[in-house]
Amino acid sequence: MPDWSSPTELELDASAFTKLMHCLAGVYFWEFVTTLDFDWSFVTGKRKFQWPLIFYMAGRYCLFFALIGILIALDSVKEVNCQALYTFDQLAGDAAVGLASINLSIRTMALWSQSLYIVIPLVFVILGHWSLILQGVLLKAEWIPGEGCAITHTNNTTLAATFIYSMCFDALVMVLSAIKLYNRAHRSQLVGMLFKDGLIYFMVAFVANLIATIFMVLNLNSIMSIVFNVPAAIASTIVACRAVRRLTKFKSEGPEIYTASSHSGVVGFRSMNNQPIASNVGRPKSAHTKDLSGVHVQMQTFTVGDDSIPPYAVETERKRVADLESAVSDTELGSPASDYKAEAL
Repeated sequence: MPDWSSPTELELDASAFTKLMHCLAGVYFWEFVTTLDFDWSFVTGKRKFQWPLIFYMAGRYCLFFALIGILIALDSVKEVNCQALYTFDQLAGDAAVGLASINLSIRTMALWSQSLYIVIPLVFVILGHWSLILQGVLLKAEWIPGEGCAITHTNNTTLAATFIYSMCFDALVMVLSAIKLYNRAHRSQLVGMLFKDGLIYFMVAFVANLIATIFMVLNLNSIMSIVFNVPAAIASTIVACRAVRRLTKFKSEGPEIYTASSHSGVVGFRSMNNQPIASNVGRPKSAHTKDLSGVHVQMQTFTVGDDSIPPYAVETERKRVADLESAVSDTELGSPASDYKAEAL
């Protein structure tokens, strides 16, 4: 068992910490650059910016600048204000962890249709999380001639409490999401993706935060206590941002229509003369039946998390049905095409 407080061990740990930070910074910068097209699509107007993306952008860029600050502190050959640099890095890195949790909690609030019984408790949990994140300076660093910036002291108690709180927070929102989605995951591509992405996010963030917490509790030395904080922040931010991007880019892979009813049913369409559209699939063709094999209708998925259909969804669907009726009329089809069945969420 090494003497974790010996100068030799501290020097060895500092060297390992420096190499690990450069490796992790490379991983995150690669992830950041390869996904810049998503950010740019909002600047150019290709995608409409919505307020939940504020937390996505804030977490993504907080960690980006935190890693730049860490690299400056580690690689600077001239004396710099190490305390200021590490204070910024600590606050920005912890903020990235907190914003990643907010991204997941917003998804959960949406799944529960902004129910006050879910939103209000989660808001209080978020405020409690940020009260720990903004505790203040939890580490001390100073410039050592010939070596550079060195961490001399860490407040492991508050740091450990912050990461434990993050794990409990993520577990809470994952349980709430699972309750809402578990029995419905097999019925919809979107619901299945939400469930899978939430589970992956939780597992990755939980394991990363657990490892960081273990080393903080062990308190081997000032370097080993915080060595896994940055990996935890990077892992949480990457999976949270990917979950947000996947949801924003989601497109249905087939004709699916979902209503808010708790029972399955048939979505009925009517022709221009208000007659029900009947199915001719599996029926023999006759002289009075025209070939409809060339008609393909692509339906967009509608999802609602509540037991009532929002007015805008109803109006949108009515317009889509009207367009469909017009298209069928223009093709001069005397007999409508088929039934479209849909399972409810």
